[in-house]
Amino acid sequence: QVQPVESGGGLVQPGGSLRLSCAASGTIFSTYDMGWYRQVPGEQRELVAVITSGGTTNYADSVKGRFIISRDNANNTTYLQMNSLKPEDTAVYYCNARRPIGSIALNYWGQGTQVTVSS
Repeated sequence: QVQPVESGGGLVQPGGSLRLSCAASGTIFSTYDMGWYRQVPGEQRELVAVITSGGTTNYADSVKGRFIISRDNANNTTYLQMNSLKPEDTAVYYCNARRPIGSIALNYWGQGTQVTVSS
């Protein structure tokens, strides 16, 4: 089992940067695909970025070229470097740990961290 815990959210001005961290307890962190999602009130949670256990990354079109996802398997941590932030990036950001097993997938979510982009 993996328990993600996010940190690093806060208030930042447009054009600024933040780095989110997701520390995931568990001894098999390296076998999980790790993702960042975000959600604003009244809307569905959306994928921001994902990094697979093999290191392949994928990004939402809205953040390509601005956000970078990475992972440190030795420290069981995933990062989301967010640059050139825009007001529309304001949301609660959630860390997800996912491990496909056959036809099903284990899914674990963090509690979320608020990111507010405003002047």
